[in-house]
Parts: sequence; C-alpha cells; structure tokens
Amino acid sequence: MSGLIALFDDVAAIAKVAATSVDDVIAQAAKAGTKAAGAVIDDAAVTPKYVQGFEASRELPIIWRIAKGSIRNKLVFLLPAGLALSAFAPWAINPLLMLGGAYLCFEGAEKIAHAIGLSHGHEDYAHKEEVIEDPAKLEEQKAQGAIKTDFILSAEIMTIALAAIPESSFWMEAATLAAVAVMITVAVYGAVALIVKMDDVGLAMSARARLGATRALGRGIVKAMPKVLYALTVIGTAAMLWVGGSIIVHGLEGFGFGGLGHTIHDLAYAVGHAVPQAWQGITEWFAKAAMDGVLGLGLGLALIPVGEKVVTPLWRKVFVR
Repeated sequence: MSGLIALFDDVAAIAKVAATSVDDVIAQAAKAGTKAAGAVIDDAAVTPKYVQGFEASRELPIIWRIAKGSIRNKLVFLLPAGLALSAFAPWAINPLLMLGGAYLCFEGAEKIAHAIGLSHGHEDYAHKEEVIEDPAKLEEQKAQGAIKTDFILSAEIMTIALAAIPESSFWMEAATLAAVAVMITVAVYGAVALIVKMDDVGLAMSARARLGATRALGRGIVKAMPKVLYALTVIGTAAMLWVGGSIIVHGLEGFGFGGLGHTIHDLAYAVGHAVPQAWQGITEWFAKAAMDGVLGLGLGLALIPVGEKVVTPLWRKVFVR
C-alpha cells in the first residue's frame, strides 16, 4: 500500500510538472504570437479575396484547404527551419527578422502608395491570372496561390515568434513554435471563415427571421461587410508599418545602434507623461507605435523602387504561373 501511495505521489508530481510545462508553452506562444500582429492581421485581410467569385457552398471548403496548406507550411517547413536557425545559426535570426520587418514596411507603404495612385502595387501583378472557365481548375489555382502567399506571411510570423521566445530548451522552443503555428492558423482562418460567411448570415436573417428587428439586423450586416473588410485592410496596413518599424528599431539595437530606439522611447515617455496619469500608459504606447509606424512608412516608401524592379519580377517568376 505504501508503495502504491508513493507511485501515486510520483505520478502527481510528474503531472504537475507536465501541466506547468504546458502552461509555460501556452503563455510563451501567446506572447510570441502577439509580436506577429502585423503579419497576422494582413494574413486575415488578404485571404478573403481568394474565395471571391465562387459559389457560397465552396467558400468554406476552399478556406479549409488553404488553412491545411498554411499549417503544413508552418509545421513541416518553417518550424524545422526555425529550430535549425536557433540551434546552429542564432546570429542569423536578427538579420532575417529585420529583413522580414523591412518587407512588412514595404508591403504597408506600397498599399498606401497604391491607394493614392503613386504605385501600381505588386499585388496587381502577383495575382494576375488568365481567365479560367473550369471551376475546379480555378479553385485549384486560387487555393495554390493563397497557400504560396501564406508561406511568406507564415515565414514572417514564425521568425517574429522565434525571436520573441525566451532562451530555453530545444523541446520547449519546438513546442512553443508549434503552439504559435496552430493558434495563429486557427485564429486567422477561423476569422476569415466568419468574415466570408457573415454576408450569407445577414442575408438569411433578413429573409427568414420572424422579427422585424432581426431582419433589419441582417440587412445591416450585409451593408456593413464591405466597410468591415475595408477597415480590416486599413488596420492591417497600419499594423504592418508599426510592427515592421518596431522590428527594425529593435534589430538596430541588437547590432549596437540603440540611439534611434532610445530617442523614440524618450519621446514616447514625454508624450505619455503630458496627459493625466490614468491615460499615461496607453498614450505612451500609442505614441511609440505611431513613431515606429512613421519610421516603417518612410523605410517602406524608400524600398518601393527596389520592390517594383526586383521583388515584383522575382515574385512573378516564382509564384505566378
């Protein structure tokens, strides 16, 4: 009996350690995932257009197919690559992170330049397709194009997450990155599915609901969805510039050039302490995010000529059939 009790004690101790490890993994994954906010929001903003033009019955299957491709990108290709970098070339993480940050700045700045007519936008070329009459072939092409685009966004997400994970064991890093991959994929494509089907929900409510208020709500949802998609695009663009600029600032600090980061911090601190105490924290955060975003916009605008002459032609050769 005493041996059995001792065994139970050992099992309980092991279970407690395992539960603590799971909690640590989830906590680290959540923290690392928030660092990739810009790429995550952009991923959610970009994906809905891949199901435009299809029958409503095909929208969710296409999203599910893209989601499976996304999780495969993260777990099969990017996770091993990230762990290999962490184990054998940790010095390369910061330059790659800065490269991803610069790409986010370029993407955000180009969206703004395209919106005001200063750039044609590489997406016009990246997603230009021949007219295909076969729905099955068109669906295949759209899904493959979305999965390829997701690979780049997923690479940014996984690199940002890897850099945000505290130094730990190989298995802890692997588990945390896997948790980030699953959590972000579920969040992004769950949100995409909800966004894509909201207009159908609104139509059903407006046509079948018994109460006039419910029918009015359904009509309101249908009318609001274009504005919601536009707002998501604007928020995604702002997030890309903010996150990209922040990555560049922190990357420079990693190379010993901390002057810019200190200046931004001091200015944000001054702005935050110029308002009542209750608003100081949020004001300081917004001030820093705004300055990081302005820096990202400036860098992105400077990179547009390089993108149009180098990135776009390369994109068309590699990702557009």
